[in-house]
Amino acid sequence: MQTHFFSSKERGIKDIGWLKSNFYFSFSDYYHPLKSAFGTLVAFNDDYLVEPGKGFGVHPHINMEIISILLKGKMNHKDSMGYSTVIEPGGVQIMSAGSGLRHEEYNIGEEDVNFLQIWIQPKQQNIIPRYQQRSFPVESRKNKLTTIVSGEEGLKHCWINQNAKLLLGAFDQNEVVRHNLHKENMCVFVFVISGEILVNRIPVFTRDALGIWDASHFEITCRETSEFLIIETPINQK
Repeated sequence: MQTHFFSSKERGIKDIGWLKSNFYFSFSDYYHPLKSAFGTLVAFNDDYLVEPGKGFGVHPHINMEIISILLKGKMNHKDSMGYSTVIEPGGVQIMSAGSGLRHEEYNIGEEDVNFLQIWIQPKQQNIIPRYQQRSFPVESRKNKLTTIVSGEEGLKHCWINQNAKLLLGAFDQNEVVRHNLHKENMCVFVFVISGEILVNRIPVFTRDALGIWDASHFEITCRETSEFLIIETPINQK
């Protein structure tokens, strides 16, 4: 197993007042020559503050799998496909941008929003755009790994146009979980939302992440009550 540690202290920073974000890879006006992607994972943004009434106006996307995970607050979603939805904590939405779509999203609640924005390169180009939303309340995934996004269709999770898999875990202190990788997904990005974990004895703290490759499985030990996200992706677009 090989690893790379992504420290929360070394992330890119964006602060325009109403929006405060941290970038793990080059994004927007943040550029780092050694942080362009991890496998097909090309963006992982911790948008930790979106003020009430603020958000992202109508803008386009093309040929990208875009995943949003809401950790706090309340946001809306409107797009050129006709969808108009609301996402709350535990909510996950995907956009397979494909041949092109336009959307907007705003904080429509009374408290600050915190959400994770994840971009993954697609398996096929120029597919018909699609949107999907699911809810995964934290109480329903206590002490177990829950698949929230997959490249395989299913009734309980969102599915995207890539051989990838995203799982959320919310575990009590001292809980141990072993995770086996899908055979097509050769690299993993483990992000700690809150708490402290050991990944095969490597300590990973709140908002840190650990990249893993050349492994078929790994073990997570929760040193305290912890919530984390596992992202499996192929190394190359395929």
